[in-house]
Amino acid sequence: MGAARQLLVCLNLMCITIISHADQLSVAVASNFTAAMRPLGDEFEETTGHSLNVSYGSSGKFYAQIRHGAPFQVFLSADQTKPEALIKAGLVTPKNRFTYAVGALALWSSKSDFVDENGEVLRSGHFNKLALANPLLAPYGIAALDVLRHLSLENSTRSSWVKGENIAQTYQFVSTGNADIGFVAVSQIMENGELKSGSAWIVPPKLYRPIKQDAVLLKAGENSVAATEFIAFLKSEKAKSIIRTFGYGLAE
Repeated sequence: MGAARQLLVCLNLMCITIISHADQLSVAVASNFTAAMRPLGDEFEETTGHSLNVSYGSSGKFYAQIRHGAPFQVFLSADQTKPEALIKAGLVTPKNRFTYAVGALALWSSKSDFVDENGEVLRSGHFNKLALANPLLAPYGIAALDVLRHLSLENSTRSSWVKGENIAQTYQFVSTGNADIGFVAVSQIMENGELKSGSAWIVPPKLYRPIKQDAVLLKAGENSVAATEFIAFLKSEKAKSIIRTFGYGLAE
């Protein structure tokens, strides 16, 4: 049980104090959603009094951990495949799954004026390494591979690839200069519609399959007031407004 909260409720000039309990919630979050999750978490904690224990990482690794009994109560995946698999494994009730964000992909360099607005630098070959998330582990890696195949550049660029375990590591390869360019999540490089640093090509969505990111309330969290309130919060207009500012779309 979490710390107690005192709420003063007044009705018809009569005021009473209600004691409620703030709980701690364990949430697994796909690394691409790190920047957005921080203000979301702050807003949720401030509004509800609950405490969030957030872990960031690869959706694939979280899926494996959950299957092996990791005590997460809510899982924000970078795709729909792993939440669907958790439903089939009996770890999620189907009604407790929804799409919380639709990701966007960018080709980014930490260097100014290195990536042109149409991504022609990919065709030129004038770069040392091309970073992308491992397509076997990360949805953003699958999307990056979609783009390269669509542009018929998969084979010609393959020798330059450096693969990140997840999109956070991919971003790190580029931000440190170990890779001149890389496919990253728009949310990692944009805030309030502005590029934070470097240069980028925002990849047209028609070049890759939609990156629909699903959240699930795990059975381990079904009896948690904090978990239930967090899921409701993610669906709120306040949360949606925050999510949009980081370059995500929302499910129709």
